[in-house]
Amino acid sequence: MKSATLGDAPYQVPRENKRWPAIGLAVAMHAGLFAMLWIGVHWQNDQPIAVEAEVWDMKVQSAAPPPPPPVEAPQSEPTPPPAPVQPPPPVAPPVEAPPQPNPVDIALEKKKAKLKAEQEQKAEQARQQKLEDEAQAKADKLAKAAKDKADAKAKALAEQKAQDEADAKAEKAAEKAAAEKKAALDKADKADKAKRAAAESKKADDARKAEMARILGATGTSGTAAKSTAPRQDSGYVAAITAKIKGNIAYSGSTDAPGNPRAVYKITQLPTGEIISVRKVKSSGVPAFDSAVENAISKSSPLPKKKDGTVERDIDAIFDMKDTP
Repeated sequence: MKSATLGDAPYQVPRENKRWPAIGLAVAMHAGLFAMLWIGVHWQNDQPIAVEAEVWDMKVQSAAPPPPPPVEAPQSEPTPPPAPVQPPPPVAPPVEAPPQPNPVDIALEKKKAKLKAEQEQKAEQARQQKLEDEAQAKADKLAKAAKDKADAKAKALAEQKAQDEADAKAEKAAEKAAAEKKAALDKADKADKAKRAAAESKKADDARKAEMARILGATGTSGTAAKSTAPRQDSGYVAAITAKIKGNIAYSGSTDAPGNPRAVYKITQLPTGEIISVRKVKSSGVPAFDSAVENAISKSSPLPKKKDGTVERDIDAIFDMKDTP
């Protein structure tokens, strides 16, 4: 049997040694129950009912006297059941007094409990400090990562800006060099053209002088060049130049002016036929026509050459307004 504790002291149910009285009490209870059942069964049985019959004889004139009433047997009163036997009340086991605690043990337990509480408090503080240190380390790591990222981005932007500025400077330098090179080439080309024009002009002048000398020698004219008259212009050559210029005249004004207005221009050209200057000698009196003639002269450069490939440096071109296409 397991032991139960009352407070801090162990308790054990005492063993019952009086078994025979209990056995006798159980037998008496069973006997009384059996007697109650037997009395109850026999008490409920009824007495048998008597049957009576009357015999009549038809020959007998007088009736027989009635029989006396039966005498009822006295009924016995039922025996009351025996009173139930009450079991004896259980005997309470003796309760042992709990042992009194030792003051030394109480003090030791309190000291142990205090030491344990202090250790748990220190452990909790250490755990909280560890969590705070980890959170602070994580925050520092995130802040450092963000700062490094911002620094890298700023550095990349600065490098990109420097690269863009360097590219812009290099591009400007290249453009400047190209412009200087183009200017130098243009200057050299102009110088070359001027040189060739001067050479061709000199060649044309020499040819003209030779032609004049030939003409003067052929006609037998004598005297100095200053006294000699200049040769007349080739009418066919002048007509070819005038025809080309007239083909480029774009005049859309009225031609109802009285007479036939005439404009005269003096054209100076290079030996290559390129026009270098145009001077108006005589106006037609119609500014729109004069402007159209000047534009046509500029568009006609270079002018046609003679059959021998030479040109006249100065040409007097005449343009009549009503003769233009």
